[in-house]
Amino acid sequence: MKLTRRFVSLFALTLPLLLSGCFLVFTKRRLPIPKAPSVVLSATPQQLVDRLDRRWDRLQTLNAKVEIQSSELNSKQGIAKDYTTFPAIILIRKPRFLRVYARVPVIDTTLFDLASNGKDFTLYVPSKDKAFEGPDTPAKKATNELEKIRPAFFFNAMAVRGLDPGDVYSVTADSETIEDPSKKHLLMIPEYILSIMRPKPGSRELTPIRVITFQRSDLLPAEQDLYDSQGTLETHVTYSDYQDFGFGKYPSTIVIRRPLEGFRIVITVESVRENMTLNDGQFVVKVPGGTAIQHLQ
Repeated sequence: MKLTRRFVSLFALTLPLLLSGCFLVFTKRRLPIPKAPSVVLSATPQQLVDRLDRRWDRLQTLNAKVEIQSSELNSKQGIAKDYTTFPAIILIRKPRFLRVYARVPVIDTTLFDLASNGKDFTLYVPSKDKAFEGPDTPAKKATNELEKIRPAFFFNAMAVRGLDPGDVYSVTADSETIEDPSKKHLLMIPEYILSIMRPKPGSRELTPIRVITFQRSDLLPAEQDLYDSQGTLETHVTYSDYQDFGFGKYPSTIVIRRPLEGFRIVITVESVRENMTLNDGQFVVKVPGGTAIQHLQ
């Protein structure tokens, strides 16, 4: 009985100490330490925007030789359908002219030919003896793979535009930690995130237009999110493996994801030239007579 009373008394004395953490038992373990980049550049928000605007102002035309691989993604079923990689030529001329001329590998014939004047486009698919015409930006969700090929997202992905008059913006600094699978350690990636918005008429509300992520190792665009008029994410683009193609650095890998339509396009850039002369005729698709033409909305 005396032993029990002594134990109760001792517990009553030590309980406040236990609750205060003085006698908590703990163990130590090592956590992986992210490796920081050797170079971390700094820029003010205005400097970052000025840098983006200068790159956009300098660009007048773009002529790229690429390879394209597309996939249909069904996230609900966990299924991806990957299509064969094919070579293509992509031409761009400001303000919004675009041409994508794709070839069938091996037999070297036309896979599809797409051209736009910035408002309307024509897509010719010889294997189906069919052409599509319609506005650059669809009014409704595409129902098949061919209808998903629209010029607007190609243009916006290949050239990161500067800000338009009336746009407002904010810049935040962040760091992303990723795993380097080859060296099996963590990498810390410092970033600047530029959010571009536009005031809604007659309201204090701001509509998101684009979000551009810059890696601070080089202050070049690494990601770009593009939103529709309702503020829904339409296109997510990643840029990687920048190379010097003679006029400056340009990404050699561009990945375009369209989450609402469930598809992805991977563009591997083999060569690219800026500011060559491109005339109006290079942005016209010649559709043979007798070809069935479907008008899209």
